[in-house]
Amino acid sequence: MDKRRELDAFLAEHERRAYRMAHISTGCKDEALDVVQDAMIAFVQKYADKDEADWRPLFFRVLRSKIVDLHRRRKVRSAVMRFFTRDEEGKDIELEVTASPAGNPEQLLKAQSALVALEAALQALPVKQQQTVMLRAWEGLDTRDTAIAMGVSQGSVKTHYSRGMAKLKRVLGEYWP
Repeated sequence: MDKRRELDAFLAEHERRAYRMAHISTGCKDEALDVVQDAMIAFVQKYADKDEADWRPLFFRVLRSKIVDLHRRRKVRSAVMRFFTRDEEGKDIELEVTASPAGNPEQLLKAQSALVALEAALQALPVKQQQTVMLRAWEGLDTRDTAIAMGVSQGSVKTHYSRGMAKLKRVLGEYWP
């Protein structure tokens, strides 16, 4: 398999999860799509020649960087917009729960409620805790790869992960396993 096909396969495999992470972090589908697209382009431009074993943490590092950039732009835009107007538009987050044939309405409602609570709890976390939890718990990256992806020390990853999980457990109480 040539490098281009390997890259295409890698990006296709990680596209959906990267979008989900970006969507949770941005709260906006369109911005999440833009962030993921920008991250994929930047990843290919900077890291296509790297060893395939290193791609995953590097890709999530680029994604994290693009998310942080978006938050910075939002902060500046928000400050500028407040200067001109007091109206701020909120964007709705649409969560989807796929109904299974065996699922009953009560189970589906509980799953929907859990997803809404989880997404709200993740969005409420500080950005570094949010990203650490998503990279470690959702993406399954180990401490080392998470540190590489975030550009921080392994100790910092452990601290952010521990604090983030503790907050989630406290906030999600009834949904926590």
